Amino acid sequence: MSYIGNQPPDIGAYDVESFDGGGTSFTLKRSATVSSVLLFIDGVRQTPTDAYTVSGVTLTTTATTPSGTDNVTVMFMGDVVDIGAPSADTVSTAKIQDDAVTTDKILDDAVTADKLANSINTEITANTAKVTNATHTGDVTGATALTIATDAVDIAMLSATGTADATTFLRGDNAWAAAGGDNTPSFMAYYSGAVSIANATTTAAILDSEYWDTDSAYNVSDGKFTVPVGGAGKYMFTGSTEYAGLTIHDSIAILLLKNGSSVGGSWQQYGASRGGGNTLSVTYPLDLAEADYIQLGLYQNSGGAKNAAANTTYLTGYKMIGV
Repeated sequence: MSYIGNQPPDIGAYDVESFDGGGTSFTLKRSATVSSVLLFIDGVRQTPTDAYTVSGVTLTTTATTPSGTDNVTVMFMGDVVDIGAPSADTVSTAKIQDDAVTTDKILDDAVTADKLANSINTEITANTAKVTNATHTGDVTGATALTIATDAVDIAMLSATGTADATTFLRGDNAWAAAGGDNTPSFMAYYSGAVSIANATTTAAILDSEYWDTDSAYNVSDGKFTVPVGGAGKYMFTGSTEYAGLTIHDSIAILLLKNGSSVGGSWQQYGASRGGGNTLSVTYPLDLAEADYIQLGLYQNSGGAKNAAANTTYLTGYKMIGV
């Protein structure tokens, strides 16, 4: 029999397909869903989802089916019906959902000028004139080549971040910033009380108090200044210490320790007894990377333990800029 349009689907008994048991996965002859097929194993109907699932043309059982010939039967409950393309002028406005027609649903060049409102065409014509042959006046002048007038762009027209004032300048990253810079990280730590230094042994001083510490980079618990993340660069350090009651031939030394090793220091031996305070200091520049640490090293060989004085035993340092 011939048909106008699509041939109607077969209508009659439910379609059935059988498989040999013994597995868990079966390929159907057409795509289906778990609700559109019934599964029978050895004549016993199985419960959808609990006993089996369907995805496309694949039916999967939750347990291995019993072995047998054609003992796994699938009954199709219906078919997908192709209704064909709608006839011309049959889809009304009410049949289209709001926002359903997106850009990718419109054919290239399908929307022509006669499909647009007159007001839109008027705006297009006006804007075309502005960019093709109009002569602009005011701050921006010209027709094809546009020129911005001198002093037309003021600070209010810029999109820069930060605050523009007499102390700031505009950086290359479009941000207002203050000129110069801070010598940070910076710190000063000291002994709050006299501390005994063993004889003839270099002691890493654990300075227990701080006057300042801009980046919390000095640790009073271990006496280490550690270069923080982003703080790599060239630093200047100064250390000082003081002992009282040194005698002839006594020696004292002060060191800067980088990652536990000496990198600079001062040493002095006395040719006569010194009853008052005896100070010694060191100043030294260092090029440091992130996580490098600096300590103050103290040494004396008076023959016994000797106290390093409070307050005047200290370590200070700061990052240099412009180098």
